[in-house]
Amino acid sequence: MPINIGTDIALSNAIAREIIHAGLANDGFIKNATVGFEEYRQSVESFTLEYAAAECGIPAEQIKTIAHMYARADRAMICWTLGITEHHNAVDNVHSLINLSLLCGHVGKYGSGVNPLRGQNNVQGGGDMGAIPNRFVGFQDILDPAICEKFSRAWGVPQKNELGMTLTQMFDAMDRGVMKSIFVIGENPVQSDADQNHTEHALRGLDHLVVFDIFRTQTAELADVVLPAASGWCESEGTVTNSERRVQRIRKALEPPGEAREELWVLSEIAKRLGTDWGHPTANEIWEEVRSLGDEMFGGMSYERLETMNGIQWPCPTEDHPGTMFCHARLWETGDEQGRKAPFVAVKHELPLEAPDAEYPLTLTTGRRLSDYNTGVQTSGFDSPLRRSESIDMFPADAARYGFEENQVVRISSRRGSIVAPIHLDPSLKSGIVFMTFHFGDEYSVNRLTINATDEKAGTAEFKACAVKLEALAVGHDAVLSAAHAVPREAAAVGD
Repeated sequence: MPINIGTDIALSNAIAREIIHAGLANDGFIKNATVGFEEYRQSVESFTLEYAAAECGIPAEQIKTIAHMYARADRAMICWTLGITEHHNAVDNVHSLINLSLLCGHVGKYGSGVNPLRGQNNVQGGGDMGAIPNRFVGFQDILDPAICEKFSRAWGVPQKNELGMTLTQMFDAMDRGVMKSIFVIGENPVQSDADQNHTEHALRGLDHLVVFDIFRTQTAELADVVLPAASGWCESEGTVTNSERRVQRIRKALEPPGEAREELWVLSEIAKRLGTDWGHPTANEIWEEVRSLGDEMFGGMSYERLETMNGIQWPCPTEDHPGTMFCHARLWETGDEQGRKAPFVAVKHELPLEAPDAEYPLTLTTGRRLSDYNTGVQTSGFDSPLRRSESIDMFPADAARYGFEENQVVRISSRRGSIVAPIHLDPSLKSGIVFMTFHFGDEYSVNRLTINATDEKAGTAEFKACAVKLEALAVGHDAVLSAAHAVPREAAAVGD
């Protein structure tokens, strides 16, 4: 359903209301496994099919059909990507989908559930290892004094019982002069973060910036020190976790080229220079520490078991545990021994923070194309029959109304900046929407346009909606650019 951008909660709540009014909610599961249903039921009552149709741009009958299909299915899965999470109300968007799964009991059993599809390999593994500001390894709560004490004893260093910063909070700390030095590992925030002018200003204001990467990114161009990294794939040892929580082995097949080094070696050498000599632990030794500190999740996952079982899904607490095929099966248990119940979370529908107006009449949404990967540094140096240069994709009738044609180079402006790109007519878009990617930072820095409004709970920027205007360039301006970046009509966009 091609909904209007930023109306995800309105759609989810309307589906929920229809399921409840049609008597299709799983009452037994709701009573046994959930809390907060009555407040949730009241919160969706105003989201009629007619209201949602007007708000979301989807026919009421289609919303009703989807609601009945989902509720009546024996098994059902809700999957989402960045189109749900790159909004100022990202967490509420996700809660609205989780609510639907609880409403129908489509969770905690085979073939059902909710599934965020990750943007790249091992995003799940980063969370597993505690690369988030509120959790230690194994998703252990950093605010729990007993858990803090556990890690303090293991590491011999007192751990603070307080939250770390999200990425957006880090940039705020740079602006305030509180954070003065940054070590960037495998990240390219100059190109990937919203409001690029602000990002560059913050990074240039640091006392010291170190970038550790396999390519010389736009962020590396600003660095005081650039350290060449070994690739995580085939040049390093370790583990990754995929989207079904399956921990798998990564095996070193090649030596890193030139002066490139593995992360463990570099971090150990930096630690030594800061006064703590770890030696040079192997990936297996690090993993054994992970198993000991995150035993409820990873305790039964030795390298030997990971090898012989082709990966294991966490939780896997003991050596004789087979791993957990799907989460939350406890929700179907009955009796006094049942574990913690799952909460419904009533959420409000809010439109994007920057709406189109007379000066900026179009909504820009950003995403990816099939041929490229993230900020393009890993794919831009290779030829592909799928690959084409960047464009500003536009609904044909909108282009005609503004007097634009295929491949015409225009200036795209928001309240934060301007860039220049050729137009590509795309009938799959909705009227009023234009689309660009963040793959082409050197030529087309789309994040000079995007807004850095963020979700207060998760710190996620609202990449999916900002107001822009398009202007024709003066006759003869950069005709070479227009010809060089002509867009093949058959090339397709893949949004998030």
